[in-house]
Amino acid sequence: MERLQKILSQAGVASRRASEKLMVDGRVSVNGVTVTELGTKADAAVDDIRVDGRRIHAPERHRYLLLNKPRGYVTTRSDPQKRPTVIDLLAGVREYIYPVGRLDYDSEGLLILTNDGELAARLTHPRHGVARVYEARVLGQPDAHDISRLSKGVTVEGRRTQPSEVVSLGPSQLRITVREGRNRQVRKMCEAIGHPVTELRRVAIGPIRDPKLKTGQWRDLSPQEIERLRKATTTSS
Repeated sequence: MERLQKILSQAGVASRRASEKLMVDGRVSVNGVTVTELGTKADAAVDDIRVDGRRIHAPERHRYLLLNKPRGYVTTRSDPQKRPTVIDLLAGVREYIYPVGRLDYDSEGLLILTNDGELAARLTHPRHGVARVYEARVLGQPDAHDISRLSKGVTVEGRRTQPSEVVSLGPSQLRITVREGRNRQVRKMCEAIGHPVTELRRVAIGPIRDPKLKTGQWRDLSPQEIERLRKATTTSS
């Protein structure tokens, strides 16, 4: 018997934290009974475990994809507003995979999708501090004082951001490396110094980069890249 959120994670449904939310929201059932208690245990080999009525099964194999997300796509498997999702870009992918972390509707760039719940959880947990690198075009021209403020941390929604690496790439262009997973963090940081973002692109997730991957295209991560990602979640804490 294992905790239900661990079973869901291992089955590739979602990370453990996201699986807990599915349970709290009443979307998970065991043997026909809706389960919302986070301490609930089950046996994946015996029990009928379902999410939104769909029975879960352990994945045949783990899949790890790298997508260069275009603007105008939601980073989720489905959207109540019927907007295009990143899953719509993955023609031919049969596994039940999901995005790791967020990349907002108006942003573009690298996004990892997988059915490996354990790795997804480690990549998104703040404890591991896996770096995300963004290139931003902003209104106005940030000066050295603005860049220093961003680097040291600014107050966003009443809470100070952690120190970041910020480099000027030219007038109105910045490269910002963050190690937190706060919602729309880079946009809100730039707003806090009076230089709102007009374009935002993620160019690296931990050790993963691919400047040759065109917008809207995806590929499988190599075994070497997967190993580097695993290492990043054990050495960044």
